[in-house]
Amino acid sequence: MTNTPLLNAMAQSMRIGSTALVLGSLMITSTAVLADTKKRAEAPEASTGYKAKAAKTFKTRGVSSANPLASEAGNAILKAGGSAVDAAIAVQMVLNLVEPQSSGIGGGAFMLHHDGQKLQMFDGRETSPHLSHEELFVYNHGELMAFEEAMVGGRAVGVPGTLRMLEQAHRQHGKLPWAKLFQPAIQLSESGFKISPRLHALLLADRPLRKDLAAAPYFYKPNGQPLPIGHVLKNPGLAQVLKLIAKDGADAFYQGPLAQALVNKVQQHSYNPGVLTMRDMDHYRSVVREALCFSHAASSGPVQVCGAGAPSSGLIATAQIMGMLNYTAALNETPSAWAERNTVVPSVQWLHHYNEAARLAFADRAMYVADPDFTKAPGGDWKKMMSPGYLQQRASLIQNQRMGNATAGQPGGAPVAQAPMPDQPEYGTSHISIVDGLGHTVSMTTSIESAFGSHVMVNLGQRGGFLLNNQLTDFSFAPRDEAGVPVANRVQANKRPRSSMNPLMVFEQNPNGERGQVLTSLGSPGGPMIIHYTAQSLWAMLHWNQNAQQAVNMPHSGLTSANGALLLENGGFKADTLKALQDKNHVLLELDMPSGLGVLQRQGAQWVGGADPRREGLVSGD
Repeated sequence: MTNTPLLNAMAQSMRIGSTALVLGSLMITSTAVLADTKKRAEAPEASTGYKAKAAKTFKTRGVSSANPLASEAGNAILKAGGSAVDAAIAVQMVLNLVEPQSSGIGGGAFMLHHDGQKLQMFDGRETSPHLSHEELFVYNHGELMAFEEAMVGGRAVGVPGTLRMLEQAHRQHGKLPWAKLFQPAIQLSESGFKISPRLHALLLADRPLRKDLAAAPYFYKPNGQPLPIGHVLKNPGLAQVLKLIAKDGADAFYQGPLAQALVNKVQQHSYNPGVLTMRDMDHYRSVVREALCFSHAASSGPVQVCGAGAPSSGLIATAQIMGMLNYTAALNETPSAWAERNTVVPSVQWLHHYNEAARLAFADRAMYVADPDFTKAPGGDWKKMMSPGYLQQRASLIQNQRMGNATAGQPGGAPVAQAPMPDQPEYGTSHISIVDGLGHTVSMTTSIESAFGSHVMVNLGQRGGFLLNNQLTDFSFAPRDEAGVPVANRVQANKRPRSSMNPLMVFEQNPNGERGQVLTSLGSPGGPMIIHYTAQSLWAMLHWNQNAQQAVNMPHSGLTSANGALLLENGGFKADTLKALQDKNHVLLELDMPSGLGVLQRQGAQWVGGADPRREGLVSGD
């Protein structure tokens, strides 16, 4: 018999890349099960192949982003004397045009910025409208909405935060005029860009986008087929919007006719309207928070790894996983070489220990991490989740076989009156890493959630425009457990949903324990898998002497929930590795993992950049 609930849980948030599920030693090949699993598991950001890329070296300034046109625009801004923040703005605006499925002004972002001395975390995460309530995704009879029903339309649209965040960062760290930073995207919007194979493939696979009255005629032919690869796509609607924002600042987005057009699209959606209002737009503010950091003993010496804390779970989970590995045999495991892809492949023992640590970290994530303005950290301090004593205690639960049910610990010492968030899909994002030659570094992860977000396009009457997010689906659809205990990450008015975005910076750690110079800027898209993509690449650089490109090339593994399947990248691991993991009682699922990592790594007097071969990103620098 097949374990249908387990299969459903395994398939809920990931896309199938192979044609087989492995449950213990039982190979399940039922056509019905595979069809159902594939239907549930197909993530919007589908895989579009693997194309080997060489590491890029540069001396002073460089950009890694998800699209060559965006990286080149950012590098041009740097050459013109712009700062890392200036370049990030230019890159984001071009990404809005050429990679509309992943990020843009209709979404949100987290940015780490280091000016050579001070480290800041800019929180541009979306917020829920003030009329939101905890049963936003619950039908009147108590049934939870399906993710596919919730994500399309106005219901899941949060107040976009990217522009407010970028404007706030520019006021502090910009060198060039705000309006100049929009020119590359405006010019490309007017002259057009060639539709890439990746964008074409995603448009071909998407159905809801064809129903939006603004998006359909922009992306598709009258017969419903996507515009072909190489078609020069112009976006006068986006150019009009960007000109307005370039002239009048972010206020042009959050107030006036553009904000009203956005609100109207949300409220007047034909079958899934939302409750976003002009008040919500006008009241949105980005937040500067303290970056969270943890110390780690790399093979070359101690480093500090810094990132975004709550409402992001990325840095906390990364710190927990890497910290727990310090107390296991995985610390001394040596990977094997994979010459064909110029990288290494982790050992069975390392994969086992890593993913057991990840299960424990994800159990804590589900229990504790939410908007810090609504949810207290366990013990009053998020750093208690990363303390060596706590992580050593958690690591003691990792044995030579897969543990039973992984549950949350008590990092604050006392139990909390909240329930863990149930498993549900989580998607999205793009990443930008920049160094500017002025001593400034940016690591920014940016998102509209699902591919093409809410599938709602906004403009001021001209063809094209920009897409809105569906980030409210990052909240728990179930506000409480069966006993009525609330979930920390439930929907509440004016709240920021939990995120997996994980922009990271790695610093030298001086003998006195203080941060030295930046060594690495990295991040990735990928929903909850972001945590694994970034943590594993980081481990490869810090412990296995892999350069930025080699670390990006490494095959992925991970999980999307504490007690779900162990996910392995299709074609990345040999049969004997799979068999050895099964022998440790892991439930395995092989699939494609189109990560999208972007890494800039200091090596002596130069930098090495890596761009993910699984997507179309590029490193541009000199």
